[in-house]
Amino acid sequence: MRPVLEFLPNSRLVYAGLRLGFERARQHPRFLAFALGLLGLAGVSFLVFGREAALPWCLVSAALALTSGISGVGADRHPKALAQLCFPLLLGSGIAGLCGGLAAALGQVAQDLSLPLGLPWLAWHLHLDGLSGFFFVVVSAVLIAVALFGPQYVREYEHGPYSLALLALTTGLFVAGMQLVLLAADAFFFMISWELMSVASYFLVAYTHEKAENRHAAFLYLLMAEVGALLIILAFGVLVGFAEGFGFDQMHSAKLSPLWASIAFALALLGFGMKAGIVPLHAWLPEAHPVAPSHISALMSGVMLKVAVYGFTRFTFDLLGTEHFHWGWGVVVLAAGAASAVLGVLYALMQHNLKRLLAYHSVENLGIIFMGLGLSLLFYANGKPALGALGLVAALYHTLNHALFKSLLFLGAGAILQRAHESDLERMGGLISRMPVTAVLFLIGCLSISALPPFNGFVSEWLTYQAALQVSALDSGVLRSFVPVTAALLALTGGLAAACFAKVFGVAFLGVPRSHHVQRARRLESVGALAGMSWLALWCLLLGVLPTPLVRLLEGVSAQLTGFGLPESASRGWLWLFPVAPKTASYAALAVFLALSLAWILAFYFLYRRGHPNTRSAYPWDCGFGELSPRMQYSATAFAMPFRRVFADAFVVHEAIEPGLRYRLHVGDRLWGMFYEPIIKALRFSVRHIGRLQTGNLRVYLGYSFFTLVFLLWVIS
Repeated sequence: MRPVLEFLPNSRLVYAGLRLGFERARQHPRFLAFALGLLGLAGVSFLVFGREAALPWCLVSAALALTSGISGVGADRHPKALAQLCFPLLLGSGIAGLCGGLAAALGQVAQDLSLPLGLPWLAWHLHLDGLSGFFFVVVSAVLIAVALFGPQYVREYEHGPYSLALLALTTGLFVAGMQLVLLAADAFFFMISWELMSVASYFLVAYTHEKAENRHAAFLYLLMAEVGALLIILAFGVLVGFAEGFGFDQMHSAKLSPLWASIAFALALLGFGMKAGIVPLHAWLPEAHPVAPSHISALMSGVMLKVAVYGFTRFTFDLLGTEHFHWGWGVVVLAAGAASAVLGVLYALMQHNLKRLLAYHSVENLGIIFMGLGLSLLFYANGKPALGALGLVAALYHTLNHALFKSLLFLGAGAILQRAHESDLERMGGLISRMPVTAVLFLIGCLSISALPPFNGFVSEWLTYQAALQVSALDSGVLRSFVPVTAALLALTGGLAAACFAKVFGVAFLGVPRSHHVQRARRLESVGALAGMSWLALWCLLLGVLPTPLVRLLEGVSAQLTGFGLPESASRGWLWLFPVAPKTASYAALAVFLALSLAWILAFYFLYRRGHPNTRSAYPWDCGFGELSPRMQYSATAFAMPFRRVFADAFVVHEAIEPGLRYRLHVGDRLWGMFYEPIIKALRFSVRHIGRLQTGNLRVYLGYSFFTLVFLLWVIS
């Protein structure tokens, strides 16, 4: 670490402090957390003394993540190593990455580095600019929360049949792979980092491998991840064919015909879209996320999907460049985003497994992000770069927002699963009285993902609406009719999301317990776990109340990436937000927050005054049946029934009444039968017939080899 630190400003004092901290850490492992706190303070000091420290601190972040994985190899013999060494190292990685990413995003200065690794004729090239710095902030913000939450959560695996060493090693490699993807500046290093991320996350999905459905989910995830990687390689191959090398700077200067540019764009959309989970490439997502450990689900849904967004944004807006944009690209991305948003939230409404429900909401929110990117492509292709920057800013804003509130919700689901040993909503209830702090933090996540003010989800969706409402600037009448339809679908998505999380919070936390496990649930007592969830909840509130600084930062990212910022100043002071113009639309987030806070205070005050002196507590109206029982409560199935009836054509519904008057309901994904089952049947048919080639006869195999050799000689000659 010393050679890296010595060329940074004021590094001697920082190095001395770190050295002292790690010496103390050898004597007492828990002191390592304090040493890593000093690392965070050092990173903040570098923001003050020099922004040239951004790339080194991002490298330190990746190095700490790798060290975390390697140091966990002995966790099977020493289980406490996870809590005392691996997760503190991940915390240090998050702090260092947050400081480096902020420095890069604020400084808007590109930094490059070449490492003598890779092939003899192709070194690994690293590049850090505003875009990769912003995504480093996204990764690091969630990583800090996971590092605080993880030590408490992994205790349940200490005495189980699964390897703690495998969990620690693959977690460190997974995090490091995502960070290296953000730093990669050539196609070769990008794909190595991408595969490191994908393969490590496969082992995390398959961690609890004793269940057959978990192995099936992991295999499906790996299969689709590798197919997506092949498509990304082909997309890079198109650019390399017109460039003079594998570097991103060389690809950026490549001159492509409209046909080849569209082919490269289509391959990138399919490849990165498969990893992001947009419809209809989402089949792996609701299968993989529920079976992974909850803190890993938070990383996968909150961060890994955003790395796919980064890859698509980097490829499209940077490597291809706005000069190659075609309006058809924007239509395809906008339509895919709208379909993902609506279908994702509809499928989420039908789910009873909490983590599976949250996974489908990732499909929804990735759809909203791609809607912003589609609007940006449309406006850039039609010669409206300022409005294109607005769509890009809205997409990036929602990228950070989704990382925060979705990670918060997955960590909350993990806390419920650990304390109540239940993931089925139909068996929950009354958790607000048993886990009150978790309930409040989970409620913040529900309000944020439902895009309700004053939380962060409202701001990014409002910016997306503002971009869609500028459709009058487009010349095509067809586009002026198409874009408002997608905006209406976005409004429908917001309403359905609010209904879905009203169901989630109401069924899980309100009422009375529906099962013995939930009735005996205990509150989450770990300070670290609550601190990790509170960290995310705090940012959900701050980015909703004070959106202007982030909008300014993202405007700088857009300007560095495409050369264009927002139509007018994004703010007037720190109170008002004007995405287009003051006369067009404005939003005073802090004023809304103060007004809502005052309304809540007054409501609680008057309710308290009225209900305090002479109030008799009694059960609700029970129609004369006596005390209410769990069977009399509104269930998740009953809550979703009206939506299932209205949108019946979107689902495959199987209803049955079994002996004993048990009602059985299964709601399937119609897209699985439309897209994936025909592929599975074709593959099985092909495998059965190809298997006939294996005759067991040596002469037949020699004949295969002979004719193959003749064919290859004919092709070469």
